[in-house]
Amino acid sequence: MKFSSFLTFSAFGLSTILFRRKDPILGTIILTDRCNLHCKHCSVNNIVARDYSYRDIRREMEQLYAMGVRILFFCGGETFLWRDGDMTLPVLVREAKEMGFLIVNVVTNGTFPLDLPEADLILLSLDGNRAAHNAIRGDTYDTILANIRAATSGNICLYMAVNQLNKHTVAHVCQVAREEPNVRAASFNFHTPYPDTRALALSREEKKAVCRQLERLMAEGFPIFNLRSAFPYLIGNTFPTPCRQCVVMERGKLSVCGRCVEVPGLCRECGYFFAAEYALVFRGNIPVILDMLSTYLRYI
Repeated sequence: MKFSSFLTFSAFGLSTILFRRKDPILGTIILTDRCNLHCKHCSVNNIVARDYSYRDIRREMEQLYAMGVRILFFCGGETFLWRDGDMTLPVLVREAKEMGFLIVNVVTNGTFPLDLPEADLILLSLDGNRAAHNAIRGDTYDTILANIRAATSGNICLYMAVNQLNKHTVAHVCQVAREEPNVRAASFNFHTPYPDTRALALSREEKKAVCRQLERLMAEGFPIFNLRSAFPYLIGNTFPTPCRQCVVMERGKLSVCGRCVEVPGLCRECGYFFAAEYALVFRGNIPVILDMLSTYLRYI
């Protein structure tokens, strides 16, 4: 992370804590809900199955920037499927950088070639070892590993949603993150139980077991892009929701924190680690603030 970016984020955090501001710093733009996979834990793919126009996405980028957002995520669906004429994903990333966003990340399922050095991080979904991942996402594990090894930049962060089908494979994903040169770290979420995927959710005790394992792996030096200090809040879902410093834009609609905020009761079962981490940071939780500073400086 550039020192100037560090100063910007530090000033935002300090003013948010001192003056209890609710302005956003992190924004996500949904480029498409079209996806080439039908993952068992996903509730938001292929609902309208179309790409959103470049003009609309550009307008959303400008709106988020004007609101003060400086960390931008492009998500899907599958982001690498998006295009509008000659406009493709790398164009959006470059334009976001030129506009002034300080960190621009992309979320992908990893089944397309990873030629995106413009992005700060490519968050790539790997949901366990070959058997667990393929049970969730179809026969894609070997394709994803091949794409990781052929990537044109070492800006990949593995991204795993821990659920009943893959909870025993967390260490495997951490091992891949440590062994693959193009991967910086592994990042984890707990499954957030939309009504049609509730059976995949972990119990409190299962979440505790996963967090204990992550703590052991961190102590052993595995590259894990999560904040250990936030684990107790994630286990008990005791962090403040929704996180007002995070917003999502899809087809011109702005949602606070995430699209799941509109599902009754789902905030109380949120499994998104970043939502807990950001919410705690901007409430002035000192251990989480210090943990975030050291972790982000290490991996971004």
